[in-house]
Amino acid sequence: MAHSPEPPAGAAPLRGMDFSLFYFASDSEEFAGSRYRLLLDGARFADAHGLAAVWTPERHFHPFGGLYPNPAVTGAAVAAVTERVAIRAGSVVAPLHHPLRIAEEWSVVDNLSGGRVGVSFASGWHAADFALRPEAYADRRRLLTEQVRQVRDLWRGEALAFPDGTGAEVKVSVHPRPVQPELPTWITSAGGVETFRAAGAMGAGILTHLLGQDLDDLAHKIGEYRAAGGRHVVLMVHTYLDEDADRVRELVREPLLRYLRGSLGLLLGSGLDGRRRIDPAKLHPDDLEFLVRRSFDRYVDDCGLLGSPETAARAVERLRGIGVDEIACLIDFGLPAGTVMDGLQRIADLNARENAQENAHG
Repeated sequence: MAHSPEPPAGAAPLRGMDFSLFYFASDSEEFAGSRYRLLLDGARFADAHGLAAVWTPERHFHPFGGLYPNPAVTGAAVAAVTERVAIRAGSVVAPLHHPLRIAEEWSVVDNLSGGRVGVSFASGWHAADFALRPEAYADRRRLLTEQVRQVRDLWRGEALAFPDGTGAEVKVSVHPRPVQPELPTWITSAGGVETFRAAGAMGAGILTHLLGQDLDDLAHKIGEYRAAGGRHVVLMVHTYLDEDADRVRELVREPLLRYLRGSLGLLLGSGLDGRRRIDPAKLHPDDLEFLVRRSFDRYVDDCGLLGSPETAARAVERLRGIGVDEIACLIDFGLPAGTVMDGLQRIADLNARENAQENAHG
């Protein structure tokens, strides 16, 4: 992890903000024939311009995020075209998989990359995903904690006991051995404060977003995370920067509205972190559109890096002030790939500014 714990609230910042790229594209016809071009081109850019990491998620059985059913596979592709940038899962849905398989796959990627992987683990947020392993759904939160421990132990080279094909217990360890002696680990949270506390107690980072939580909520949860021993907070935000903030708003309007419409049904029906489930089919179309457009305004005004470098710099200061260590810039929400690539230089400029600030503080 990149940073030490935050200084107390109100203290002068002693470090720069890290920036990484985050991918969560909806699978649509516009990507036919070149679905992973932006992933690989963006990864090459991140590698060449000193960004911290490239994150890819695990999503199943739905267009929203549907380009990314296996972050180990996409991570291996990123490893093949980069030399220094960290390669991270955001996230591995641990209860869908055997811990041996998780450790094996990511050890391969660690070797391919020369020791650059990290994994954020999630308990799972949508019941349909558990078509892969339905028996794990009810107990997924307990399984997450247990499997994170098991994967970490396997990563260190320990042999763990599991039942074999006959039902007998056998001790096994994973091959190939990973390059890194410890697996950099995060826990993904949609906003539940208990998840923040649990991640801190595990000594893991936290990966979160601003869907369903505002900055005041997040500041409180980060405080709880730090109190439990947590050291590294990554916040995913939708990102596109241009010199003219008004032009950005108009440029991202239709792509982001489409993206939010695509995600809305899943989010309302998921019951994330204990929130009340809402069946989108029971809402009037006008009500749904109101929610989407309100979400758009909130993202542009408060929740994203969607504007000029100057507005982004102010947003970075706010996020630094509440204890965020790394901004994971979600870039593939529907803008044309060429437009996204043009905007990456402004993220790199922000990153260079933050590095200069960190160096100035010694």
